[in-house]
Amino acid sequence: MTPLLAATDLAVGHGGKALIRGIDLRVDPGSVLCLLGPNGAGKTTLFRTLLGLIPPVRGRIVLGGTPLAQLSLLQIAARLAHVPQALTTPFAFSALDIVLMGAAAGLGPFARPGKAETGRAMAALERLGIADLAGAEVTRLSGGQRQLVLIARALAQEAAAVVMDEPTASLDFANRRLVGQAIRGLAEAGIGVVLSSHDPDHAAAVADRALLLNRSGLIASGPVAETMTAANLTRLYGIPVRSELGQEGRLRFY
Repeated sequence: MTPLLAATDLAVGHGGKALIRGIDLRVDPGSVLCLLGPNGAGKTTLFRTLLGLIPPVRGRIVLGGTPLAQLSLLQIAARLAHVPQALTTPFAFSALDIVLMGAAAGLGPFARPGKAETGRAMAALERLGIADLAGAEVTRLSGGQRQLVLIARALAQEAAAVVMDEPTASLDFANRRLVGQAIRGLAEAGIGVVLSSHDPDHAAAVADRALLLNRSGLIASGPVAETMTAANLTRLYGIPVRSELGQEGRLRFY
C-alpha cells in the first residue's frame, strides 16, 4: 500500500539548523498517527515542514507518491489539509463561509465558489452533525464547535490526508470527546490523519500509531500499544508516569 504521507530520515528546523532529527513516519489511508511531547519539542516545526511551508534540513517527504519538493503549495493543499490549533478570525464569517474556504481550495485566485463547492461544504457540515450551525457566526460558537467547523473545512477540501495541530487544546472534556469522535470518523472514511497532542489519554483513545518527541529528539515510534508505555512517557516528560487499562480496554495514564 502506498502511504498517503511518508517521511524518511527527516531533520527539521530553521535556518539550516536541525531542531529534531531521524524522523521516520508513515500515514496510511484510515490510520491516525499522534505526535506526543512537551512544548518546544518541535512538533509544530515538523508539521510546517510536512505542509511544505518550510524546507526540511535533511531527509525526504513523499505526499501521495510524489516527493513534496516537486509539488506546489496548491498541489499540496489538494492532497493534504490542515486543521490549526484554533479558529481565530476578527470577521464574523459564518460556519458555512469557513468550510467553503476548504471546498474552494483548488480554485484559481479569482474564482468564486459555486453550487458544487457549496454542496461539498454543506455535506461536510452534515457529516459532522453541525449542519444547523451553517449560518452561525463562528465568533459566537464554542471552542469545540469551532474545531468541528475546521475539521469540516478539511473534509470539504477533499484531501486524502489531514494534519491537525493540537486539535483539542483548551477544550473541555465534552468537546474533547466530540473532536475525538470526529477524528475517528475521518479515519473510518479512509482519510489519513496525523495530529499532535499533549494528552496521552486522548492519544491512546484516537490514534493507531504514536511518535514520541521531546527536546532531546525522538523517544519512540510505532503502534500505540507498543510505544505509549509508562516507561516511554516517563522518559518523554521527565516525571514518573503510570498506566492502567481503563474502560473498553483503553490505556489511561497518571
